[in-house]
Amino acid sequence: MARLKVGVLVSGRGSNLQSLIDACAKPGFAAEIVLVISNKADAYALERAKRAAIPTEIFSHKAFASREDFDRVLDAALRKAAVELVCLAGFMRILTPWFVERWRDRLINIHPSLLPAHKGLDTHARAIAAGDAVAGCTVHYVRAEMDTGPIILQARVPIMPGDDADKLASRVLVEEHRIYPEALGLIAQGRVAIAGDKAIIRDAR
Repeated sequence: MARLKVGVLVSGRGSNLQSLIDACAKPGFAAEIVLVISNKADAYALERAKRAAIPTEIFSHKAFASREDFDRVLDAALRKAAVELVCLAGFMRILTPWFVERWRDRLINIHPSLLPAHKGLDTHARAIAAGDAVAGCTVHYVRAEMDTGPIILQARVPIMPGDDADKLASRVLVEEHRIYPEALGLIAQGRVAIAGDKAIIRDAR
């Protein structure tokens, strides 16, 4: 059976990319990463991809006159590689509605909060400041509005007395590395269906 062809967009160190690379390397995993694209030439994620013999591309967003011009180049590279699903893994660019709609239901992201709580940046500091008892992370399909879209998986992490943003982030990251490959695997197995604004997992265990 053919494996789902995945493209990953990155901007930074790529720890979530590494979790996806490791998952795809396991026998029987139903997806394979065929392309990693970064908007930053110095992103360590590119080194991770090269070590795994995954093709890479670099497109600096600064070289384009508009966000859509940049997104059209991303789209062309992904299609040239026959990508079927795009994973955002620390990609620090807001994608245009044009791109999001072009890849609708084939574009996923991991966000370091329990959405819909704490959309955007500084999620861990905001969760602590709000007095939340728990934090966590969410894998979701991407929609044009930032940090919205059908939720595939979430993981909860307790906020401990004495936590600061860095301590909490390190514990949440462990769960990110667990649920992002799990969500990718479910999609690759054809077990995720979208009904309206909900993602439904078939044969949930």
